[in-house]
Amino acid sequence: MTELEERRSRVQAAVARVAESFAGEQQERLRRTYLDKADFDALADAGYLLTGVPADRGGLWTNLPDSIRSYARLLGTIAEGDPSVALVSSMHPAVLAGWLAVGDETEALKEQREAFFDTALAGKWWGTVTSEPGSGGDVMRTRTRAMPHADGRYRLTGDKHFGSGSGVCSLMITTAVPDDGDGPDLFVIEGWDRPWDGTWGAEVTQEWDGHGMQATQSHAFKLHGCEAIRAAAPVLMERGLPAIGVTASVLFTAVVAAVLRTAVKAGHERLAPKAGAMRPYERVEWTKVANAQWLIEQALEGMIRAVETEPDPRLSVNRGKASVAELAETSMMGLSRVIGGASFARGMPFGQWAQDVKALGFLRPPWGLAFDQLFVGEFPEAG
Repeated sequence: MTELEERRSRVQAAVARVAESFAGEQQERLRRTYLDKADFDALADAGYLLTGVPADRGGLWTNLPDSIRSYARLLGTIAEGDPSVALVSSMHPAVLAGWLAVGDETEALKEQREAFFDTALAGKWWGTVTSEPGSGGDVMRTRTRAMPHADGRYRLTGDKHFGSGSGVCSLMITTAVPDDGDGPDLFVIEGWDRPWDGTWGAEVTQEWDGHGMQATQSHAFKLHGCEAIRAAAPVLMERGLPAIGVTASVLFTAVVAAVLRTAVKAGHERLAPKAGAMRPYERVEWTKVANAQWLIEQALEGMIRAVETEPDPRLSVNRGKASVAELAETSMMGLSRVIGGASFARGMPFGQWAQDVKALGFLRPPWGLAFDQLFVGEFPEAG
C-alpha cells in the first residue's frame, strides 16, 4: 500500500467513525433545521478537509480520475449518518477541484493555488454561493457585477441564493461579470462565516426553509460591495469550472444514493418480520424499490467509471445524475407505499429521506438545465 493509499484509508476509517456517531443521533437530527459547527469540526479532525489538498502537500488529491472514487465513498459514508451534513461537505472538494485540476501555468495561478490549499490545511471549509434568482441554475447567466478595486480585489454587487453551508464554510466561490472583463468569471469570497448583517458586504435576505436537505443553511443573500478574489487565470473557467461541475455531480449523487441505500436497509429491517404476510401489491412494490436501488448503485458506479476512463465524462455524469434523481424519488414513494402510514410519522425517517432525495433533481443543476445539458450533449449543434 502506498503512502497515499494509507492516508486515504486512515481518513475513510476516521470519517466512518464520525458518521456512525451521527447515525446514533438520528431522531434528533431528523428535526434539525440548522448546521452544528461541532459536526464539521469532527470531520475536519478526521482529516476530511484533506480532500481539498493535493497529495504532494499531504492531502488526498492526485487528479480527478484517480481521486473521484475515494471521494464518493467518503461522501456516501457521511450521508448514511446525516444527509444535510454530507451535502454541505460535498462542496468542499467539489469547488476546490477547480484549482486542484489545473496546474501552475502562471506564477499568479501557482500563488493562488498554494494560498487556497493553505486554507484547507488550516481547517477552513469551502462552499459555493453561485446560483442566482432567475438564472435557471446556470451560473454563467450571472448578473452580479464585479468592480475592480485599487487593492487588486473586486467588489461584488448582486443577488445570490442556495449558499449551502453558510455559517460553517469560511470561503465561498461564486460567479460574477467583472467590469474590466469580457464575460463571467470565478471569484472567491473569504470570511463567509461572519455575521450577515451587511456590514462587510453580504446580507441574508431569506433563511433556508426547504423541505429537503433542511439543515444545510442554503440561505439567500444580497451582495453590495462584497470583497472577493478573482480567479488568477482564464484556465480556471475553461478547465476548472468543468472539473467543479463533474466533481459536484458525482459527489452529490453519491450522497443521494447513500440516503436511498440507508432507507432501503431500514425498510427491509422493518418489513422482514412480516414479509410472509405481505400482500401481492406490497411484494411487487418492494421488489420495484429493491430493483431501483440496485440500478442507482450501477448508475453511480457508471458515473465514477466515466470520470476514471473517459476524456470528457460530462455527458455520462449528467445522464447518471438525472437518472438517479428520477429513480430515487420514485423509489422513496414506493417504499412509503409498502411501509404505509407509519412512513409519514415525524418520528420515522422515511418522510424526511423522501424529501432529501428530491434535492438531486432540483439543485445543482435544476431539472430544466440538467435536461438541456443532456440534449446539447447529444446534439452539440443545438447549443
